[in-house]
Amino acid sequence: MYVMLPRRLLCPCTQLTMPPAVPYLDQPPTPLCFFRDWVCPNRPCIIRNALQHWPALQKWSFPYLRATVGSTEVSVAVTPDGYADVVRGDRFVMPAERHLPLSHVLDVLEGQAQHPGVLYVQKQCSNLATELSQLLSDLEPHVPWASEALGKIPDAVNFWLGEAAAVTSLHKDHYENLYCVVSGEKHFLLHPPSDRPFIPYEMYTPASYQLTEEGTFKVVDEEAMEKVPWIPLDPLAPDLARYPSYSQAQALRCTVQAGELLYLPALWFHHVQQSHGCIAVNFWYDMEYDLKYSYFQLLDSLTKAAGLN
Repeated sequence: MYVMLPRRLLCPCTQLTMPPAVPYLDQPPTPLCFFRDWVCPNRPCIIRNALQHWPALQKWSFPYLRATVGSTEVSVAVTPDGYADVVRGDRFVMPAERHLPLSHVLDVLEGQAQHPGVLYVQKQCSNLATELSQLLSDLEPHVPWASEALGKIPDAVNFWLGEAAAVTSLHKDHYENLYCVVSGEKHFLLHPPSDRPFIPYEMYTPASYQLTEEGTFKVVDEEAMEKVPWIPLDPLAPDLARYPSYSQAQALRCTVQAGELLYLPALWFHHVQQSHGCIAVNFWYDMEYDLKYSYFQLLDSLTKAAGLN
């Protein structure tokens, strides 16, 4: 059962962190300004003209990728409907993983080949360095002004490429995220951490899609894994009869276009869609477990104690 919580209890904190729209900066900030104006208040922004010096912005076309890394096998998430890491019934279902030549993924994206399900190159274990290292010279290994502000280098640099049907379900990460779109565009739906009381979590048995030889999908439980907390709600079509508190949440929507960088602060909830064949790279910097983290943990505990979870 979900209890309605007056938004006025959280309004002051939300107003501190949540702008009416995601602001744009016309150029990268100095490290001091980035830390003071965006990291400390835990506020997102989109930064233009931060990637123009990357060769990738001019080079990373499908023909270039095919010629440079086409024969390289990459980890590909495969799902029947484009939703990876998502609640289906009473299961938290992870994608099937296939190792495919990148050229085959490009063929599917261009309609020259077929593959069962929806393909998404999205392995989040610094796959740019581990699987596509030939592309590293086309961009910086980190974002210098962000690294100076955060006092560290990124833990992971990830490469993203997929179909328009590939969707990232609503979730949060314990990372400061610098999301850089090289071609195409990404569509983000964002919620600040202060919306936690309005966002439902439940515990689910973990499972994975398995792709059969006939090209169909089946869901197989992950026997050795404990139950997983996940958000069952689709913010694009929320079931407000089941989750009425979500009506009090305030989503921000933004589109990040080629050449733009989104600063997505740690612990912000996000749901992501993309244009077909969009290519992106993101840098994950481990968050500081400071007052912002303590605030979220307190809010999470109060939400559970109030029976809002």
